[in-house]
Amino acid sequence: MTIVQVWHGFTEVAGVRVFHREAGPPDAPVVLLLHGFPSASHQYRRLMEVLGTRYRLIAPDLPGFGHTEVPAGFAYTFDRLSEVVEDFCVALGLDRFAMYVFDYGGPVGFRMAARHPGWITDLVVQNSNAYEEGLTELARGFVASRREDVSAIREVLTLEATRGQYEGGTGDVSVVAPDGWILDQYFLELPGREEIQTELALDYKSNVERYPEWHEYLRRYRPRTLILWGVNDPFFGADGAKAYLRDLPDARLHLFDTGHFALEEKLPEMAPLIDEFLGGQEVAARAKGSTAGAPA
Repeated sequence: MTIVQVWHGFTEVAGVRVFHREAGPPDAPVVLLLHGFPSASHQYRRLMEVLGTRYRLIAPDLPGFGHTEVPAGFAYTFDRLSEVVEDFCVALGLDRFAMYVFDYGGPVGFRMAARHPGWITDLVVQNSNAYEEGLTELARGFVASRREDVSAIREVLTLEATRGQYEGGTGDVSVVAPDGWILDQYFLELPGREEIQTELALDYKSNVERYPEWHEYLRRYRPRTLILWGVNDPFFGADGAKAYLRDLPDARLHLFDTGHFALEEKLPEMAPLIDEFLGGQEVAARAKGSTAGAPA
């Protein structure tokens, strides 16, 4: 029997105490796991237990989420979140790694990848939109929110909405543990978090404005990419998954009959695909200095 040990701790970067989880051998290929809204690194706990024997898995809590501690006056924008994650990678000595991005983790990770394309050996994209056709009507309304009326944003911060993100669109709700959405809601209701999440939601339009820049990164550097998508996502439709193939025609695409938090229901199907795609020895070879990250 192999039991995966998961470590927890903080790394301070520019005044931010970044909480993170880590599992796996220290000399194994690195996979950076970037979580989405309204969750934190705990969304990857089951995946870390499954893949933690073959990879060094590192999952930070983004500023404004989970246990990460942020100083007063921090600017809650996606630009700033990406800068913190970049500083976090530098502090841990990470400069060659595969990156798993989900939801908000995509805008954060793509900003960093565009600045440091040589850092990224492989991409796993799961329900993280980078194309306008992937935005559903609900998402477009979210993007169009204005400071003078944030009622639509505040509705997404309720317990009902958080639970709905986990259970909505699933085929078997009995396999979706309540722990995830209960913990998410606990963090959402901490003092100041509603204002923080509102600021980030108002800044989401900056991600859509960056889509052309990220498309250029994908076309130019052609990172090996695995796309995993829950097609019943109320925010990001399956067209957003398929759109990646325009810029990454060699990407592997898998669609699942589930919702936004696809890993909750489909981990038994998704984890083997991730493991097969990353292929420990191949990733290790690339991480030691192959041509990955060079312009295509």
